[in-house]
Amino acid sequence: MPKIANFKLFFSTTRSAPLLLSFKPNLSPLLFKHRTPLKPAFPLIVLSSSTGRQRETHPPHPPRSRSNSTLREAKTREKSMEEAEPIGFNKRRAEGRDKNDRPKDLQLKVRKLNPINTVSYIQILGTGMDTQDTSSSVLLFFDKQRFIFNAGEGLQRFCTEHKIKLSKVDHIFLSRVCSETAGGLPGLLLTLAGMGEEGMSVNVWGPSDFKYLVDAMRSFIPNAAMVHTHSFRAAPGADIAALADLAKFVEPIVLINNEVVKISAILLQPGCSEVRQLMKEDCSMFNSQDPNGKAPPVLKPGDISVVYVCELPEIQGKFDPAKAVALGLKAGPKYRELQLGHSVMSDRQNIMVHPSDVLGPSIPGPIVLLVDCPTLSHLQELLSTQSLSTYYVDAVGQNLNTVKSVNCIIHLSPSSITMTPEYQNWMKRFGGAQHIMAGHEIKNLQIPVLKSSARITARLNYLCPQFFPAPGFWSLQHLMNSVPEYITSCEGSVQKCCESFSAENLLKFHLRPYAQLGLDRSGIPSLLTPTEVVNELLSEIPEIEIAAEQVRQFWVKYQKTANVMIEEPWMTGNASAPDINSGKQGADESKNESYLPGCLENITREDMEVVLLGTGSSQPSKYRNVSSIYINLFSKGSLLLDCGEGTLGQLKRRFGVKGADDAVRSLRCIWISHIHADHHTGLARILALRRELLREVPHESLLVVGPKQLKRFLDAYQKLEDLDMQFLDCRHTIESSWDAFKDKVESNRNDFPPRSLISVDDKGEGQGVMTIDTTLFARGSRMQSYWKKPDSPGDSGMGFQILMKLTKVLVEAGLEALISVPVVHCPQSFGVVLKAAERINSVGKRIPGWKLVYSGDTRPCPELIDASHGATVLIHEATFEDGMMEEAIVKNHSTTKEAIEVGASAGAYRIILTHFSQRYPKIPVFDDTHMHKTCIAFDMMSINIADLPLLPEVLPFLKLLFKNEMMVDESDEAVCQTA
Repeated sequence: MPKIANFKLFFSTTRSAPLLLSFKPNLSPLLFKHRTPLKPAFPLIVLSSSTGRQRETHPPHPPRSRSNSTLREAKTREKSMEEAEPIGFNKRRAEGRDKNDRPKDLQLKVRKLNPINTVSYIQILGTGMDTQDTSSSVLLFFDKQRFIFNAGEGLQRFCTEHKIKLSKVDHIFLSRVCSETAGGLPGLLLTLAGMGEEGMSVNVWGPSDFKYLVDAMRSFIPNAAMVHTHSFRAAPGADIAALADLAKFVEPIVLINNEVVKISAILLQPGCSEVRQLMKEDCSMFNSQDPNGKAPPVLKPGDISVVYVCELPEIQGKFDPAKAVALGLKAGPKYRELQLGHSVMSDRQNIMVHPSDVLGPSIPGPIVLLVDCPTLSHLQELLSTQSLSTYYVDAVGQNLNTVKSVNCIIHLSPSSITMTPEYQNWMKRFGGAQHIMAGHEIKNLQIPVLKSSARITARLNYLCPQFFPAPGFWSLQHLMNSVPEYITSCEGSVQKCCESFSAENLLKFHLRPYAQLGLDRSGIPSLLTPTEVVNELLSEIPEIEIAAEQVRQFWVKYQKTANVMIEEPWMTGNASAPDINSGKQGADESKNESYLPGCLENITREDMEVVLLGTGSSQPSKYRNVSSIYINLFSKGSLLLDCGEGTLGQLKRRFGVKGADDAVRSLRCIWISHIHADHHTGLARILALRRELLREVPHESLLVVGPKQLKRFLDAYQKLEDLDMQFLDCRHTIESSWDAFKDKVESNRNDFPPRSLISVDDKGEGQGVMTIDTTLFARGSRMQSYWKKPDSPGDSGMGFQILMKLTKVLVEAGLEALISVPVVHCPQSFGVVLKAAERINSVGKRIPGWKLVYSGDTRPCPELIDASHGATVLIHEATFEDGMMEEAIVKNHSTTKEAIEVGASAGAYRIILTHFSQRYPKIPVFDDTHMHKTCIAFDMMSINIADLPLLPEVLPFLKLLFKNEMMVDESDEAVCQTA
């Protein structure tokens, strides 16, 4: 058997008590340098020391009504601490020191398998079926063990939705190593790492050496238990000689061989068939350099795909007691030994009794193939490989008695490949095998894979279609019109020549017991239509019909008066910020609510739209995906603020399969707030798709602005597939760096030395980026993230050049500024400010541009308040309810009331709360007395800037819609974890 490289990777953690700091405003004037006084609601919380995990589950709470009880508890606690009014945060977490430095030493799980009486089936896990954003996963199920093939984005959310347990997953197999098949791997590893006291160990197999990729995940999977990576291919950068070695693999590579299954891999490397032919002609060419001096071709890691072969052991024939008695055996343990395949001595005769003497003819074990053939080049290799010859019924010279009969073939290949005549003829070679076509099948677009989320979206759309538009799927007929003619003409012939079926979500093929061998459609979800959801809603909440009509009426009324654009006095500094602590609005404030800020004068619906793709924290749930915000600038392009796992799928649910492609093409920049996995693990899939969409079009690499640790992960990913991006450290986009950049450009536009202003001297002291070190966790400082190492001169010079490009991109997008703001969460955490360029109306009046601020993950902090001053929209995290202040401090997150007070202190026009703990599955706990300019975010919520005045008006109607959901979902709470 060819040698397989094994790698073991440990993720260590530190197990130490969180260090909570708090500071009183009168001792630290720097904390409150904003011109508008802040009324803090951040009490000092002293927690007893305890050991904890960075990604620990929330403390359990008894079932409770989500009424005002917890709010009263919070108010009581705040009142008792009114005199101190300090700001608390977890310094260890902000510094990145809340980990356990004791390495884990988990052993691989040893399963007690039952090869005789086991239940086994293979099942389609329909990730990406309705959105075509990722490869479907396949589950191979046994009573005591699970195997998963491919881990595309959304897999852990899918498993949560359909209650598929991951605790018994020992092995994950990748048919290719790329974002399409492995995009969900980080989230899946995080989930496994959070199980039990010590986490779970898991084996990951793939045709490329991706150890360095898993190693790069350590920066955001700090307490993953143990990941064993197994690769079966030549090393990265291998030359043609290594390719020749790969071409010698005729027999399948055996990966797993235990009592219940043997799993083997057959490699498909484009070009291997040509190499084999060359080897036949002249083997010496691999021992010398090309006489023309040309370098041998380089083996690209992402080029290899795999055919996996799963073989169950044969089923022994039926035991015949009469034959056993005739051979002198007594009933008892020896019968069992014979059934296990062991020979025994006869009790009455001096002979050995063999299993074949008492057992009927055995039945061959079921065989399943999983085929991933992504391109025509791979198809040529698939057609020529000899590794599958023992499974062909028409193989030349093949003895039919030695042919292994294949029961089921799951085709992960795209329809552009499977519908070709060559592929169809290849399918015929397997005789009576049943074929499941699991590529992107058009019919699956009609059935949402995440039904819980789809139901919520349909309800919200019925109530308020202006903020919750219907999912933008293209019609089936439109997609059929876009399919190449040869594919549609071949679909009927495929079903005629082979027994083939379109894969459907949760479709099963039973393998054991043998009597049930075959397809099982009983678990396939039914079609969910918006009409059915609305009828169900009207039956459940009859008054919602009147509410929907009221929403429609006040929208019509607003549109008639929307041309009255008068600037609010408090936005110009003529009045102080509203006092939300009073619990009621003052007379002046009530009057102000009928006015609009100046930037909304003559605003159009083509200026800007905020699309909230993910509004949950930590990990995806049934109802909320993780963080991502799409800023639609329409004809001027778009931006993404954070890009959690499943962002592409959410784009496709919002804009449709084709519309999402247009949205990805239009991206001008992606900005990432910090390194936690729930904010960036969807990035590689977006970048890879953009590269593919623009392959034939002249274009520039996409700018990615993020924390420095993210670059290491992206660089590792780029060894597998080209992401076509340029990276810029967030520190190069803070205000002081922009000032230094502008000064440099003005002083000398033609001279950019390698050691620019965005650099430091040998002592780590300097201007630009590094000046922030003097205020963030340096000696005598109090808050924020900090950095231990200055940029290298090379990095700084490159950062300067990319800043030049970013400036150009912003101008083309109609933006005046993109400024990152350090915040309090973990090392190198940031918020961001987007400022639109001013406009000139038809009469020559200058109209200021809108200002959007996104907090990222943070405790309330003065830097963000300063940056948010006069914001048109503040999108602020509100992970916890007001009664969970202690948890908010430990995790360095904000409560609902804290987030609202940040917006009030900054004078923000509208506040959107997001990043809710998954303990609040549908709607978070909030006190509506503070919500007069605030709204709760939901996935797929789309807020056009022209509709901002109406944003708070929908909140009472949302409470009505979710009136039966005001109870914490304890089943979801038990597994939720907040990063």
